[in-house]
Amino acid sequence: MSTSTRLASAFAKPHPALVCFLTAGDGDTAANLDALVEGGADVIELGMPFTDPMADGPAIQAANIRSLGVGTTTADVLAIATAFRQRHPDVPLVLMGYANPMIRRGPDWFAAAAKEAGIDGVICVDIPPEEDDALGPALRAAEIAPIRLATPTTDDKRLPAVIQGSEGFLYYVAVAGITGMQQAAIESIEANVSRIKRSTDIPVAVGFGVRTPEQASEIARVADGVVVGSALVELVAEHGDDAPAKLRTLASSLAEAVRSAR
Repeated sequence: MSTSTRLASAFAKPHPALVCFLTAGDGDTAANLDALVEGGADVIELGMPFTDPMADGPAIQAANIRSLGVGTTTADVLAIATAFRQRHPDVPLVLMGYANPMIRRGPDWFAAAAKEAGIDGVICVDIPPEEDDALGPALRAAEIAPIRLATPTTDDKRLPAVIQGSEGFLYYVAVAGITGMQQAAIESIEANVSRIKRSTDIPVAVGFGVRTPEQASEIARVADGVVVGSALVELVAEHGDDAPAKLRTLASSLAEAVRSAR
């Protein structure tokens, strides 16, 4: 299955997609990712640890520090991705991170390495659409989706720039803030998602602040996908080697909530 086909298939299911995030190199990443897939994750988002994760709240910041503390490198992240792709040929895998590790050796090197590892999409938090040429063309040439972020402050004037060149899905950041801290009002999410969907056919997934099956269900009624990160990362921090069972349980209850939302 090709990269674009995997993501398209995940969002073409009869229910919204459950997107689950973990930081690479934090705990037994392979076992933890397998547990999320077993629990019902439709898309896996793998965080590339970085020293200055500006969009991330305390839980994911701490995961970055733990991962870097054990020496996780970009090569390690790509090795985790490669092994995941071999175990799960059809589950979409997205890298999420920051520009420095992605472009320090050149965008073409990164795009080629990501393609070889079986990556379907890349979310780069700190390359705005106006600077797309820093990474976007290299990703598209490698048939990897550049996944853009829209926020509550992305107004109608700027939205076309965000949508143009975005592939796979659009990641709607539900709060004007960092990951995992607060939950946006569903009215605001619904209004913004419907506004974005009037301008594009790309699926819209909502994240930042989604922690419980109840919240996931609420968002699944108005969005094409629901992204959960901090709540999963906290389980890795809390349970260590016992995390897979906890992750499988939470993913399963999230998946059930998303699938029965409509």
